[in-house]
Amino acid sequence: MELVTPGIGLIVWQTVIFLLTLIILGKFAWKPILKGLKAREESISDALSAAEKARKELVGLEAKNEELLKQAREEREKILADANAASKQLKEQAEADAKKLADKMVSDAQAAIEAEKNSALAEVKNQVAVFSVEIAEKLVRKELENEQAQKELVKEYVNDLKLN
Repeated sequence: MELVTPGIGLIVWQTVIFLLTLIILGKFAWKPILKGLKAREESISDALSAAEKARKELVGLEAKNEELLKQAREEREKILADANAASKQLKEQAEADAKKLADKMVSDAQAAIEAEKNSALAEVKNQVAVFSVEIAEKLVRKELENEQAQKELVKEYVNDLKLN
């Protein structure tokens, strides 16, 4: 087989046509194509810059949002702690008031019982005194019916007075 070798004339004409095409393309096609590529490269670069800026802004907003959530949690915990403390204090105050009231009621009841007891004892003493006087009166009448018994009783009282 024989190698296919192009002729010198063909190579020259192909080179001339290639160079002409290159010049025409360089003048009319390359500049608009390069201009379009440059514009596209700039728009992509701007879009990437905007995306990076938006990502940084999003990270900043996420950090700010996390800080706000943290503050809200802390505030919630503080409010709950305050409410629990107030509830505990209110409960303790109510218990103290109830204890004071119960103590006062017990004290009043004890005072009333003591007063009733003293009144009952005084009445019993009065009753005993009245009964004692009545019994003594009946005994003295019976014993003093004869004169000899009267004299002995007087002597006994006189002796008691001297001894005391």
